[in-house]
Amino acid sequence: MAISFDKALGIHQYALEARVKRAEVLANNLANADTPGFKARDVDFQSMMARAQQDLSGFEMERTHASHMDTSNAGEDADLLYRVPHQPSVDGNTVDAQQEQTRFMRNAMDYQASFQFLNSKFGGLTKALKGE
Repeated sequence: MAISFDKALGIHQYALEARVKRAEVLANNLANADTPGFKARDVDFQSMMARAQQDLSGFEMERTHASHMDTSNAGEDADLLYRVPHQPSVDGNTVDAQQEQTRFMRNAMDYQASFQFLNSKFGGLTKALKGE
């Protein structure tokens, strides 16, 4: 019987990838906190997880005719959204550094939790393979 990592790890590997992408976006926001006209962005984590779940289940919509509407995402930027600012600055920058730092730290904690969960999954697989 073959071991399928997709079945063994479930959606958690995709959650880890989504956390990495979100960390990059939030770090970019923090780096551009003083750039005039910069618009803060964030990742739509829910849609990324829904797409990953759809990929895992194997039940996804398929375009069978050229005149059918294309329902697929237009790439990775489809999950990247602009954030609505609470109070934009005079220069047009929508980054609130304190909120970005809070989001970054929360994402880092979520990443660590996902990483520990995957690590325990791999530990369980290793024990199963060794027969412990």
